Amino acid sequence: MTTAAPLPADQLASLANADTQRLAARMAQDVFAGVFRQAATPDAAPYVGVLGEVAAHCANWCRAGGSDEARALRLALLISGLDQWGLAYTQAFKLEAIHPLTALIGGLRTRLEARDEALFQKYFEQIAAVEADAIDFKVDLRRAIHLALWHAMAACETAEQVAGIVQPLGSLMLALNEQMPTLGWRLLADALANIQIGLLSGSAPASALAEEGTQQLFASLRHALPGERYQAILAYSGQAVVGWQQARQAAAH
Repeated sequence: MTTAAPLPADQLASLANADTQRLAARMAQDVFAGVFRQAATPDAAPYVGVLGEVAAHCANWCRAGGSDEARALRLALLISGLDQWGLAYTQAFKLEAIHPLTALIGGLRTRLEARDEALFQKYFEQIAAVEADAIDFKVDLRRAIHLALWHAMAACETAEQVAGIVQPLGSLMLALNEQMPTLGWRLLADALANIQIGLLSGSAPASALAEEGTQQLFASLRHALPGERYQAILAYSGQAVVGWQQARQAAAH
């Protein structure tokens, strides 16, 4: 299976086009990174003021939507992204909670009037329930989460630390495959392609531990996934890597 069937139509694209969806994924990543740093720094300034600025920035971006529906969808994308980053990091680093993140999400929700809350809830549930809806957001979001954890694994200094991240990263990938039985394999293929590109391009630590951890990750997916699905993921990611190599060679000439 080297070619993929056409994607179903994204029913949310008329309210948030591909560029808006990708921007929402990047914003969720940037906001989470700042909040996580705040949570991980014991002597950081009290986070209430910082969170107020972040929340205002998020709210301003959501208000820039062209309708009540577009504004609600922007918020649903943003909070869905923050939720998924939070879940990934609490699992990978065995945290009980990320309190500034909880406070930020709660603050964004409490600003909503009843009608806006109902719209938000509708889109938040639709993003989770319909695989093809907000697909550009989902691809970029999960690529960033998986790559962030892989980079953290690649920077580990012991085999135990590597295994401590490979296991939850593999679990996250398998859970995504179950949550998105039709399209999840594409998101996994995209992530694996970008991991391979990271190794080939030298953009991540190319230590023996990093390579061993990457092999462990691929092996765990191969054992856990049905053979046909794993081969489809390998073929799709392989095409992406070859395309990247060809583009880089063309640029060098």
